[in-house]
Amino acid sequence: MWMQKMLGCKETRVRYKLTLATGLLECLCFAGIVFGWASLMFVLKSECYFGELCVNVTDASGEKSDCSPQDENFSLVFTVASFMNNFLTLPNGFFYDHFGTMATRLLAIILYTTGTLLMALSTEALSLLLFPALSFIAAGGVLFLMTNMQIGNLFDTRRSTIITIYNGAFDSSSVIFLIIKVLYERGVSLRSSFLFLSSCNVIHLVRTIFLMPKSHIPYPVPENYTYGMSCAKSDSYNVEKYEAEREQSLDKVGREDDDPLETADSPDNSEKVSLKSCCLSWFFLWHLVWLSVMQLRHYFFIGTLNPMLNRLADQDPVTVSQYTNAFAFTQLCGVLCAPWNGLLMDRHRRRPLAPGMSEQEADLRSSILSLLLTSLQCLLFSICASIPLLPLQYLTFIFQVLNRSFLYGGNAAFISIAFPAYHFGKLYGLVMSLSAMVSLLQYPCFALSTVLGGDPFYVNIILTVLTLLAFVHPLNVFLRCRELTKQRENLQSVSETETSMF
Repeated sequence: MWMQKMLGCKETRVRYKLTLATGLLECLCFAGIVFGWASLMFVLKSECYFGELCVNVTDASGEKSDCSPQDENFSLVFTVASFMNNFLTLPNGFFYDHFGTMATRLLAIILYTTGTLLMALSTEALSLLLFPALSFIAAGGVLFLMTNMQIGNLFDTRRSTIITIYNGAFDSSSVIFLIIKVLYERGVSLRSSFLFLSSCNVIHLVRTIFLMPKSHIPYPVPENYTYGMSCAKSDSYNVEKYEAEREQSLDKVGREDDDPLETADSPDNSEKVSLKSCCLSWFFLWHLVWLSVMQLRHYFFIGTLNPMLNRLADQDPVTVSQYTNAFAFTQLCGVLCAPWNGLLMDRHRRRPLAPGMSEQEADLRSSILSLLLTSLQCLLFSICASIPLLPLQYLTFIFQVLNRSFLYGGNAAFISIAFPAYHFGKLYGLVMSLSAMVSLLQYPCFALSTVLGGDPFYVNIILTVLTLLAFVHPLNVFLRCRELTKQRENLQSVSETETSMF
């Protein structure tokens, strides 16, 4: 009996590690490939997608081809795909919460397969297929990320690190379009590459059946918790029952409170904060601004990278290809940069808390440096992207991947710190959906740069000024922490005075 229990524990640990490794591979190779758009756009231009929009114009230097309408359509494709990637986070979150992991992953497989097949079927004459194809791939990919992030629950002490690594892998998966570009230059057709990606959905299906739960992975994980289809006898632990009991305990939530932080570490107050009060708090509103302005800056840069490189390289395809490859290779470093932010936010856990300081207040105080550094990174990235100097773009690529990996990891971490855990999924989905609405401004920005002769310099300046709004968020958090410190010191002084009187 003892031997069987030991073997069962060993099998469970192996299954956990296999789930972790395959989930990381899934996010790294499939989840966020749409953000490698610059590499794919190079191939699509070579295949003359939207090529009929190019017109011949004559100026002082002679006759040349004007393809700005073609670039505008490509920008619109990426705008729609990136919008769908973020906006659908909210309804997908509700679907995931209600129907569980298996149903969500089956939906992801259907969307992803449809998208890759539409890409395989697209041609120069069917260029409009790019709109639904990239949108389906984006929607399916974010569902893969969403279902994989719960794997962090299996590793209690490394939970946050694993979640940030998965987000980094999501960013790094944009390198897949670079691989497609390199294969295309070696003679492999675009159709063959996307048919291969479509066939890989068998891997997702196998993971869904054997290495993922039907509902959700609970946190904390019960002893000898098992999931997925197995030849061995599964543990009798009922995940659905656990989820139902937890939901019943959270149904008591409904009373409003103006400040979510007032409930920190207080069992009596932890059920007082309503979703409405969280959404109307200054923390949420400034966090939304913080995410939205930086995300808009990134999306505009990715969507216009190819025309920008063409302009700076005087339409030299070899130089454009070289810089496109360099950008894609730097994206691969996202999985390496992502954990830095998590370590930065957890640094206070290595030392004791100040007298009277709650764990939530310490977490919030640690988030200030992370929020500030992320804002500073975006400002430096935006300044470098605004300077029309081709060699400087190597530095731009480095700042971009560093800032992007900090941005999304910091977004999820701050929401988990500043607001009640039972509102995390809804608030995370809401902030991503609202920021997606703001990201639609990238298309008017591109249209404005086209009106200005194709030079995005003035648009870049406007976006750089907008990124300064991101600094308000860490300042607001700092002021709130200072206020909490004063309140704590006043309470301690009152307590000491009362003690001395007796």
